[in-house]
Amino acid sequence: MATVAWIGLGNMGGPMTANMVAAGHTVNGFDLSADALAAGVASGVTATSSVAEAVQGADVVFTMLPKGDHVRSVYFGDAGILAHAAKETLLIDSSTIDIESAQAVHDAAAAAGFRFVDAPVSGGMSGAAAGTLTFMIGGESGAVKDASAFISPMSANIIPTGGATTGQAAKICNNLMLFINLASTSEGAVLADRLGLDKKVFWDIASVSSGDSWALRTWYPIAGVVPNAASNHDFAPTFTAELANKDINLAIAAARSTDTPLEIGEHVQQMFQRLIDGGQGGKDCTMIVSLVDGSLPGAAGNNDAETNAAAINGKGK
Repeated sequence: MATVAWIGLGNMGGPMTANMVAAGHTVNGFDLSADALAAGVASGVTATSSVAEAVQGADVVFTMLPKGDHVRSVYFGDAGILAHAAKETLLIDSSTIDIESAQAVHDAAAAAGFRFVDAPVSGGMSGAAAGTLTFMIGGESGAVKDASAFISPMSANIIPTGGATTGQAAKICNNLMLFINLASTSEGAVLADRLGLDKKVFWDIASVSSGDSWALRTWYPIAGVVPNAASNHDFAPTFTAELANKDINLAIAAARSTDTPLEIGEHVQQMFQRLIDGGQGGKDCTMIVSLVDGSLPGAAGNNDAETNAAAINGKGK
């Protein structure tokens, strides 16, 4: 069994480390949040007081952090991973971050004599807890192979994506599609309801027809259909609107750097921004449905719907 250093014990890192401990690994964890650190200890993680302490004697270091700036801060500088880990330690970043930051860490790690892979995940908090995440791993092939062995207790799927930053590229593009699917699912679900369809009957049809998607099957935004969906629990977060907005903005930034138009993606980003501006950034991202059904204060609601209907029927101003 390995000695694992883990930096970032939040909503994803916490349950992921629990699975590593359950697999028999020794996990030395660090987080700036005392509550997150305490929760890690409760699941068998050994608490450390700094990044430097966490990486001492580690066979592998995982980072799971919110943003590229956070990843840079824990890897670089006198107190960072590159300054304190042993050169033979494998470095794995499972955060979802911008391509530029991922490339910067790849370059700095290589220059310092380390092996590093970008290995973001898909599957959310439920997948993290169940050990069924999908890992997308970018980097040198030998490092990717070795990383896969460490990742196994947390995953259902491990997919090498190619060279440096391709893991991040895959995650960014995947999440762009997810959030567009979520927005379209919200619109279809609300329209079906207002046309008089039974919500479960419509879900049964869509889930085996061309309207199917992971968002529909797992995150259905109408209550009373998919039991574990946040819509049944007052939109308590499984993946917050703030995080969704961050991820779709990563896709938009990558698109602009490659001259790729994202007309639908940019519109969905604006929807998440409206949720945040409405004070709902900490709620589950599936609360985007409130912008369709008009339940969020300041949402388009019936007035815009009536205006659009009038225009369609030739009655607009």
